[in-house]
Amino acid sequence: MSETVIKIGIVGLGKIARDQHIPALLADSRYELMAVASKHGGAAFDVPAFRSLGDMISRSPEMQAVSFCTPPQGRHLLARQALEAGLHVMLEKPPGTTISEVDDLVAVAQTKGLTLFASWHSRCAPAVERARLWLANRSIQRVVVRWKEDVRVWHPGQQWIWQPGGLGVFDPGINALSVITRILPRTVFVTEASLSYPANRDTPIAAKLTLSDSSGMMVDAEFDFRQTGEQTWDVIVDTDAGQLKLRHGGSTMQINELPVDLAPRAEYPSLYRRFAELVRDGRSDVDLVAFRLVADAFLLGRREIVEPFSES
Repeated sequence: MSETVIKIGIVGLGKIARDQHIPALLADSRYELMAVASKHGGAAFDVPAFRSLGDMISRSPEMQAVSFCTPPQGRHLLARQALEAGLHVMLEKPPGTTISEVDDLVAVAQTKGLTLFASWHSRCAPAVERARLWLANRSIQRVVVRWKEDVRVWHPGQQWIWQPGGLGVFDPGINALSVITRILPRTVFVTEASLSYPANRDTPIAAKLTLSDSSGMMVDAEFDFRQTGEQTWDVIVDTDAGQLKLRHGGSTMQINELPVDLAPRAEYPSLYRRFAELVRDGRSDVDLVAFRLVADAFLLGRREIVEPFSES
């Protein structure tokens, strides 16, 4: 595709679409937001709103791409519908409920000659690439991940996250895994996992993972949805040259306690810049390494039942 404005639609009008996707698109001259689709209806940002993807496609013949902000359950069929209609597709994380679903979308996109982009917004945090470059030629001794937040604050009323396929605490935890699999020079594997399930829920509220690479370097990761007070999204890496800290989801970085100057945080604008490049070049980007680690954690994890969870 030539470097013309990409006419795009949004499917799903939840918190992430309103807070991140739509503002990023409206501020990007590479895009024209054509329409939104949500089963709950409701106009948004002065563009046509439809109750289904099918209606949006049929009544927006100039549309070229769709960005999916729906819960992962059911997204596969919607994304496949968009690809079969000849539209490029961007997927919010996680890209689906199973790896097989996403593999199917990859095959459809290849057959149709379309772009499929599985996005990982935390990899676009300002510290991530700086950390990757700093770690590239250093001996890594140990990694500690602490990704703990209050589900009542960040996912209010989102019952899908507790249902099969919703991932529970791995919905934010996969962000941490997307970061470490980007910054670490070797492939890591899940070796142990402990998953805590509320007695009244189908997905975990907390998890502890041990990961390792081929050299025996260990990663100690803890994810928790029950954090109150200060929220924690940290990655700490001990190396032969000292300690690297990524804090606040990668928005700040320290090397041996000294702060590193970074660009302002702009994760979703970076994702849409990448999507535009992929569409222009006729390529896809579907990196599932973090998703596979979550699947491995479910396969290996010891299950612990904890007290029931209620939002009230």
